[in-house]
Amino acid sequence: MQLLLLALLVLPLLGSAAVLLPRSPTWLGLGITGAVLAAALLLAAGFDHDHPGTVQAESDVSWIPALGVRLHLGVDGISLPLLVLTALLTFLCALHTHVRPPGGPRPAAFTSLLLLLQAGTLATFAVLDLLLFFLAFEMVLIPMYFLIARWGGEGRGPAAWRFVLYTVLGSVVMLLGLLLIGVQGGTFDMVALAEAQGEGLGHTTQLLAVLAIGIGLAVKTPMWPLHSWLPDAHTAAPTAGSVLLAGVLLKMGTYGLVRIALPMAPEGMETFAPYLGAFAVTGIVYGSLACLALVRTGAGGDLKRLIAYSSVGHMGFVLLGIATLTHTGVNGALFANIAHGLITGLLFFLVGALKERTGSTDLDTLAGAGGAALYGRTPRFGGLFAFAAVASLGLPGLAGFWGELLAMLGAFHPADGLSRPAFLTYLAVAGFGTLLTAAYLLLVVRRVCMGDRPAAGWAPEGPEADVPAGAETDAAGAAAGGGGGGAAGGVLSGLLPDLRPVEYAAFGPLVALTLLAGLWPAVLLDLTDPVVQSLLPGAVR
Repeated sequence: MQLLLLALLVLPLLGSAAVLLPRSPTWLGLGITGAVLAAALLLAAGFDHDHPGTVQAESDVSWIPALGVRLHLGVDGISLPLLVLTALLTFLCALHTHVRPPGGPRPAAFTSLLLLLQAGTLATFAVLDLLLFFLAFEMVLIPMYFLIARWGGEGRGPAAWRFVLYTVLGSVVMLLGLLLIGVQGGTFDMVALAEAQGEGLGHTTQLLAVLAIGIGLAVKTPMWPLHSWLPDAHTAAPTAGSVLLAGVLLKMGTYGLVRIALPMAPEGMETFAPYLGAFAVTGIVYGSLACLALVRTGAGGDLKRLIAYSSVGHMGFVLLGIATLTHTGVNGALFANIAHGLITGLLFFLVGALKERTGSTDLDTLAGAGGAALYGRTPRFGGLFAFAAVASLGLPGLAGFWGELLAMLGAFHPADGLSRPAFLTYLAVAGFGTLLTAAYLLLVVRRVCMGDRPAAGWAPEGPEADVPAGAETDAAGAAAGGGGGGAAGGVLSGLLPDLRPVEYAAFGPLVALTLLAGLWPAVLLDLTDPVVQSLLPGAVR
């Protein structure tokens, strides 16, 4: 188990350098991410599921004795699902990239950065030392910056710079909070500090620590109003970058709040919890209203930008669950973390595939006046897009439902010492946010999936199915004024390529896990609940 956990961290680092070597095979990056996924699955299979609250596969070696910093690694019921999710999404991104390389310089460099990003993310979820956590947390910034700046779309330069500036400034403040806890607590060991439950840290120290750490983690989450870097980064990023940014990197912020702030500075968290809840529900409503504005006909809304704003709302439910300081709420936050990674990762994959087929993610360009008619043009693709959308709005039986429900149940009975009227208000606002979420996602399905089926048009087959923007049908449609029975004003007047084999392979696991988590929520809750009880020993259910 120790070797498997070490392999998870070392293999991507070695692979990041290996893919840049001369004459390295093009499939090497895909093979390494596959080996990392296999190691993660073996780690999950060997995990003692009867004792998920115990740190397993633990390694603890002195690294910097003068500062008391140790190479302390381990996995428990909170970190295990995140490790598997990271390994899975990176493998699927590598598969997608291998078959359909992104436009831009040196595909090998793209793969190298993808592996480096994976190494930093996995390390963030596996380390048990505060300074190592900070180093791993920062490690992901450089590869993500270059993925956006060199392989992104329009506006990639400013988007990449904004991403780096926001996260670096937040991280500087977070480092001060981590140092404050480590120095005042007498150790940087996260397990020892969590067991101490703030003992030895004064009230003022806890307040300052939670404020500093919370700001840094809130930027990465992202929490309203520190979210403004996210829409630009998602819109400009290549498909693999968007999937990993939404599916994995945003989870680092909420994971840090649960792993560090909740157990190590409980008094500080209790003081700031009402404010965190207020920011959370504001983000839920704000994100939904922004999406409603983008989906309007004539607004020129970008589909990738809309999904990015939806993440602000969905992560608001995660923050609301944490703010309740209850077992129910925090378990809901952790569940919603995984659900968001699966569903939003699938949505960004689908939007990337849609752009390959049509050359655009602009809703007005795609849908025209009558809808993009994906049901008629690409039945399986359209059906899968609708599935991802209804999963994102929290349909019962799918993964998006349980996290949001548990977060709101936690708000109904917040922890002792918190204002119940305030959290009941937050509950009502969050409930209103779910209605707004359903509204904009159903409008997206209406505009993208529905519409008149083309009466005539070119149905691509064989090699022609890979033509991304359909020059033949565009020319014919333009000559006929966009006619041919297709959606008026749409990008194409004929049929589009339906799901390809590589897309079945990339999208299928996310669909299966979305169904599994929705129909069998205990598969995640049985892992996280014992850890939450140890991190919040005095909290109510």
